[in-house]
Amino acid sequence: MCGVTTADMDDLTAFLAGDRLDDVAIYVADTVVDTDHPLSTAGIAVDGGVVVVVAGETGREAFADSTGLDPMAFAKQAMDRTGEIDDRLAGGVCPAAADDPTASHHIEFGFAFAEAENEEVGGLYAEGDVIHAYAHCSCGTDFSQKWVADPPA
Repeated sequence: MCGVTTADMDDLTAFLAGDRLDDVAIYVADTVVDTDHPLSTAGIAVDGGVVVVVAGETGREAFADSTGLDPMAFAKQAMDRTGEIDDRLAGGVCPAAADDPTASHHIEFGFAFAEAENEEVGGLYAEGDVIHAYAHCSCGTDFSQKWVADPPA
């Protein structure tokens, strides 16, 4: 994996704070891409993989190229099941693990975007910018989680 630069960490921190609403974040596990893959050297090395924050359209293309999936179709499918996604987007806990604890449950990839605060919609959206995160587990389960962005204090 790559060395982490301050700019990379600042990109992820800004994304998670809701300051990069036009960008997307991608998590890819080491088991999915090898060290020669462009994503493996393009972002922040995390335990078990890499997180990349890039401009929206470029990020959607990179996600599709890396996974073979349209990111918005993936998100639509994943939103049918709620699970736990790491607050730094580096993996998560598959909700199917409770149903079948003997199966392998390893997050292979994830995709996230932020949506601006919208008081008219209410709920989480009235509380601040919202992070929408989606993950795919090695067992085949896709799931999602959303939370209010965490702006710096």
